[in-house]
Amino acid sequence: MRLVRTIVPALTLGCLLLPVAGCAAPVKDTPVAQRTIEGRPAFPDKMPGEINKRAISSVHFRCEPAFAIPMMEVTENPETITILGTAEASPEQMTAFIKKRNTTPKLNCSVEEIVGYYYKEAAVEGVRPDVALCQALKETGFFAYGGDVSPKQNNFCGLGATGNHEPGYSFATPELGVRAHIQHLLAYTKYKPPVQALVDPRYQHVVNNRPDLHGKVLTWTKLNGAWAVPGKNYGQEILMLWREAQAPNGSEASLQAAQKKISKAPDEAANLIYRGIVYYNRDDFKKAQTDFAAAQKLNPQSGEALFNLAITAEKLGDKKAARKAYDQLITLQPNTNQAWYNRALLRYRNRDYDGAIADLQKLLQIEARSADAQNLIGLCHIGQKKYNEAWEDFAAAGKINSANMNVLANQFIIQACLK
Repeated sequence: MRLVRTIVPALTLGCLLLPVAGCAAPVKDTPVAQRTIEGRPAFPDKMPGEINKRAISSVHFRCEPAFAIPMMEVTENPETITILGTAEASPEQMTAFIKKRNTTPKLNCSVEEIVGYYYKEAAVEGVRPDVALCQALKETGFFAYGGDVSPKQNNFCGLGATGNHEPGYSFATPELGVRAHIQHLLAYTKYKPPVQALVDPRYQHVVNNRPDLHGKVLTWTKLNGAWAVPGKNYGQEILMLWREAQAPNGSEASLQAAQKKISKAPDEAANLIYRGIVYYNRDDFKKAQTDFAAAQKLNPQSGEALFNLAITAEKLGDKKAARKAYDQLITLQPNTNQAWYNRALLRYRNRDYDGAIADLQKLLQIEARSADAQNLIGLCHIGQKKYNEAWEDFAAAGKINSANMNVLANQFIIQACLK
């Protein structure tokens, strides 16, 4: 397994260009901290007082739970999956996927409409609509936002968001925002201009100034370090979401499909993982564990099997087995960010704060804009009674993602514990 799921929206490249039809110039007058939570208070970077130790010992801080969605076996080499092509996931699958991950997406249209725009606009230009939509989900955190870009901008791929609180471009409607996203992919992928009138304000920048990229980026993994910086696993993370959207649910129909796959090829690890996911989603964790273990025996190099074994062991309350599987996975594939976070959480709950912090720092090397990792470091420092460090950790996490409610809650909690 070489695919990893993103935790937060990626930091994208951009440059400031003249406005194009359908979009407005970047707007800088809204504080980043208030772009997704109206009236979000500003907290100082340094703790403005002393902690009441009695008060802080009686409160509960918040963190993101462990990643608990099983991973599909990757049957194709991620490096061969092209940007151009047709959809594999249906619009209905993508709609359900978004609603499952975010029940209250910050959109200026319905979920069904945004999915429809991606399938319509991408089809016109020959781009895979389902994968392009997964890129938007990565960039916006499933339309939760919280970074430099505001939901009001209809900017679904970070166009012009260069960092340093630069919000990038705004588009008049969600449909135009989708069109700009698809056209920007075309700037990387094709020499031929878009079919529809140009609305992407950065299209000509790529054409004129990036001959190393224009028309040469044919696969999603080639976007690594090109669309996103540093973006070490950027394309792989997009494809992981794409696979996740196609994963089976726990329905009887999914179980029947899984049984059919296994009857045709009982020694295929991918088929056992598929059925294991069905059992997992039916809360039949013992049968899921059996299938994942059999898949891992058939294919010892399967990161998916190891990850699924780990999260199933956690569901069964076997922390020792979960830790062993995470250790194996991290040794086998050290860029798996879910494994680093989940192992850190196990260590944190076992009061191994130094070990948890070491894991989270490794995760931040892979995904620098992980508010969840930075937040959990803060909880580790609380456990070590290093309250000044914890305050700074929460402040740093809030700067990464101002809409992260765990971070905001922790900032309120630690502030309430000041003398």
